[in-house]
Amino acid sequence: AQTLELCHGRLYGLFNNGAYGQPGALEDLPTDALRAQFESNFFGWHELTRLLLPSMLAANEGRIIQNSSVLGLVAMKYRGAYNASKFALEGYTDTLRLELRDTAIQISLIEPGPIRSQFRSNALIKLQQHIDVATSRHHEVYQQTLHRLQNPKPKNPFTLEPESCLKPVLHALRSKRAKTRYGV
Repeated sequence: AQTLELCHGRLYGLFNNGAYGQPGALEDLPTDALRAQFESNFFGWHELTRLLLPSMLAANEGRIIQNSSVLGLVAMKYRGAYNASKFALEGYTDTLRLELRDTAIQISLIEPGPIRSQFRSNALIKLQQHIDVATSRHHEVYQQTLHRLQNPKPKNPFTLEPESCLKPVLHALRSKRAKTRYGV
């Protein structure tokens, strides 16, 4: 409501980006941890989209950009909660695009690989919060994961800076015909 008031009831673009990763084997994840992952990475985005979509429809223009992940296209073990939330987002976004096909609103997915951010430190917090490392049959893997996440510098040589997402986001906002997907 505050955003719409500041924009005089008209909002052109929405970039849904707030998310985190809940590490852990699916068998070790409490259901509440999985629910929390979906609240942040999926249901919050749905709620915001529903609140802002009427103003875009009324203006007969708008862009919705969803920051997904390569893990919304391929799964990795010990990342099941995050994988599931991003796979859900991919399907949701494709469906929303189909349902809005008869409007001037365009919807795009940004699908980055690893990006330098607070993602790792937040994942460490969630791992410690929800996984009983000591009693899990995945104990050794979790020890390695804890060590990896505690290291401030990512080992993955493909980790990009956040600015790497800027060009595709701007294209999705400004292009006459935005792409449905942007790999980063």
